[in-house]
Amino acid sequence: MPNARILIVDDEKNIRLTIAQSLDPLGYEVMTALNGEDALKQLQLEEYDLILLDLRMPGIDGLEVLKRAVEMHPDIQIVILSAHGTVDNAVEAMKLGAVDFIQKPFTPQELRGIVYQVLEHDSLNTQESSSYQGAMKIAKHCARKRQFDRAIAHVKQAIGCDPSRAEAFNLLGELQEIEGDRIEALKNYRVATDLDPTYKPAQNNLTRATRSPKSRPPLIF
Repeated sequence: MPNARILIVDDEKNIRLTIAQSLDPLGYEVMTALNGEDALKQLQLEEYDLILLDLRMPGIDGLEVLKRAVEMHPDIQIVILSAHGTVDNAVEAMKLGAVDFIQKPFTPQELRGIVYQVLEHDSLNTQESSSYQGAMKIAKHCARKRQFDRAIAHVKQAIGCDPSRAEAFNLLGELQEIEGDRIEALKNYRVATDLDPTYKPAQNNLTRATRSPKSRPPLIF
């Protein structure tokens, strides 16, 4: 993604400058935000492909910025800049939608590596999502990262590519059940079994969800 736009959010000026200089060889457009409040203002005005986000900042902290950023731009990629002792918070951030984290101190090579990997993966996603198999692959990847809204969107893309596949309707049902929408989940389990009466995962999900309404959704990742 050669024209990617990156926002660096860190309250320490030296870190912002170091990160920006480290990314310069990659040719991306890099902007900086002084703190959480500044970041949210910029996100209201501009579109970014990636945010490099510090967790510990005065005022609005990194987790709050993460939550609001995902609400404003659901497809944005966010990498957490984690200081020593904040790894648990970084893991929590990934549950909220961050795609990865890098622990300080890091080398320019390490930073460039993770930024390139995230943006290149996003670029491949765009290409892959135009096919059934590609969209399903991305949906499962998003589900493993607990990015269920994105996973549902990609499953629906897969269904649009090939509406005759029971696997996609079953996965959509599983995701909807995890999100608490049991009625829609049951509808899609039934569609899956109608399309392929021999498809065991959908049969099992339909039987479980019908007989045990309070049962836990299946672990799909």
